[in-house]
Amino acid sequence: MAHGSRYKVALRRRREGKTDYGARLKLIALDKHRLVVRVTGNHTTAQIVDVELSGDQTVVSAHSQELKNMGWLASGKNTSAAYLTGYLCGKKAVKEGINAAVMDIGLQSSTKGSRVYAVLKGAIDAGLEVPYKDVVLPDEDRVKGEHIVQYAKSLDKADMEKKFSQYLEKGLSPLEIPDHFQTIKEKIEKEVS
Repeated sequence: MAHGSRYKVALRRRREGKTDYGARLKLIALDKHRLVVRVTGNHTTAQIVDVELSGDQTVVSAHSQELKNMGWLASGKNTSAAYLTGYLCGKKAVKEGINAAVMDIGLQSSTKGSRVYAVLKGAIDAGLEVPYKDVVLPDEDRVKGEHIVQYAKSLDKADMEKKFSQYLEKGLSPLEIPDHFQTIKEKIEKEVS
């Protein structure tokens, strides 16, 4: 550890690698709602957050676990689930009268077509206005799970049962994912609007 009278210890959340204060200050200076997206190993979370003097206030929140309560049988960490989580958050935000936000991905890497941007695509499709560039959004086929169908078709039956055993245990064939995706999207549309 450095010594001396001019050494300044970094803030705790910066030392822990949890907050980039420079990026946070830029987002706060915009004085707009923030669409905060966090993707973990198993889940996706999307929140609309306002900055208050007492701390950040979450106005609207959606979690991939909510999709399971709506009947989502596939994984909570794939691109389709990320899109649906963003769509659910966007619908809730529009219902609360929030029409615009800026994206906050925290310390996550900004990778074109990633799950973070699938959440963004879902929120935009729900009616939330968020500034973005078209090149970062994932393809429509990837969002619907068509890439999973193509991969499942390339496998023989034994390999497919082995690779997709968790889906099959829940009663979902990997070949049915795009239809299941559309069913859950329509359910969100009906329940939240």
